[in-house]
Amino acid sequence: MDSPENAAPEGHEPVTESHDPPVPEAYSAFMRTGWGERELDLPAHPITTWADARRRRLAEEFPHERLVVPAGGFKVRANDTDFRFRPETAHTYLCGNQTSDAVLVVEAGEAVLYARPRSSRETDEFFRDRQYGELWAGRRPSLKEISDSLGIETRHLDELEVRLSASAKTRVLGGVDARVDALVAGDSGRDGDFARVLSELRLVKDEWEVAQLQDAIDATVRGFEDVARVLPPDRPVRERLLEGVFGLRARHDGNGNGYSSIVGSGAHAAILHWMHNTGQTAPGDLLLMDMGVESPHLYTADVTRTVPVSGTFTALQRQVYDLVYASQQAGLAVIKPGAAFDDVHQACMRVLAEGLYDLGILPVSVDEAMDRSAILYRRWTLHGFGHMLGLDVHDCAAARKERYKEGSLDAGYVLTVEPGLYFQPEDELVPAELRGIGVRIEDDVLVTPDGPRILSAALPRTSADVESWLAEQREAGPRLP
Repeated sequence: MDSPENAAPEGHEPVTESHDPPVPEAYSAFMRTGWGERELDLPAHPITTWADARRRRLAEEFPHERLVVPAGGFKVRANDTDFRFRPETAHTYLCGNQTSDAVLVVEAGEAVLYARPRSSRETDEFFRDRQYGELWAGRRPSLKEISDSLGIETRHLDELEVRLSASAKTRVLGGVDARVDALVAGDSGRDGDFARVLSELRLVKDEWEVAQLQDAIDATVRGFEDVARVLPPDRPVRERLLEGVFGLRARHDGNGNGYSSIVGSGAHAAILHWMHNTGQTAPGDLLLMDMGVESPHLYTADVTRTVPVSGTFTALQRQVYDLVYASQQAGLAVIKPGAAFDDVHQACMRVLAEGLYDLGILPVSVDEAMDRSAILYRRWTLHGFGHMLGLDVHDCAAARKERYKEGSLDAGYVLTVEPGLYFQPEDELVPAELRGIGVRIEDDVLVTPDGPRILSAALPRTSADVESWLAEQREAGPRLP
């Protein structure tokens, strides 16, 4: 018989869907008998020491307060089917847990994880419930197994209500778990400040996080190689084929894609977040691919390369590509601890503005186009130079402007550097031969005391190196992961 810790959370009853057969009591009773015991062999999570230090830093920010960080629950994809569960970023950052519905509570220097354990064999849940039933969704770990793996005290989720009803000054990461939001009276100001601190704690990556990012980036490099090996130079293939080839690598070597892949050939390359991927490649076109693998511990890469489908850039394509490359180089040259985030942006954008002027596109001087009251050059660039990277592809989004966009870089920051130029097919302000061309080069960069370290340096960046790399991959031929 299961121990009390494995009792089903109160109020949760398995749901019989419209297409399910009935469940007679005799069948239900029969299903609850004759089962042996089996434990899960969960290894010690490598995050344990790092997570403990992170929780202590968080507690120091809010002494004598109760801090509540939920993992969240399943999100409906359609009717009775859900998306694969992914925990709230701050939750897994602080404890490593990836099971649904769990809630981390940090208070008085101690941390407790309230979790939903495996289904009891004394209820129908284990054989009927699609979200939590062992025979439907797989065996969830017991509270002891979670505790042993993560190195944190773990209690049954049903005890959370009593814990949160006790009087204490409480901050909660709201909007993640409706059950938690109902138990804690929210304060938008205090809770917003809590979300900010949770973001800012993640700005500087520790050694373990950098290793996780490097693993994700290395898998991403392999994914780009996989795509290049099946990209024919002389006939069209669907963008979704290339998306799928990369997705195979992401699912095999990691948790999956860190975000929806952008695979844009021809004019689609000029659409920043082209995620429909419904087009086809064509000989002579440029192909822009913005893709990243998410590691098993949920850190994601974010890399973009633009390649000539035929294998060789035309003179005009090379001119645009080399301009974007020069812009990226200018931004990288600025990166060091103490450099302003905006200085990196301005370095990248000035090179692009100067290039647009040389192409005869800018209607004003470079200085006029760069003026902050005008920024006319942005018609053909649209976005900034990059963003923070980590557990989220756009990491640390709740950080204050003065610590992020209007702040300075620090050693341990990981950010993308991704300038681009995009000439829309219907843009009558650019020469006809440029219309429908889009180029972006994006790399993942660690700020070190000695300057930038390009974590994605295994993928080529110069136009000549891209051509050589593409030829080498095609010569090697397709491979299985």
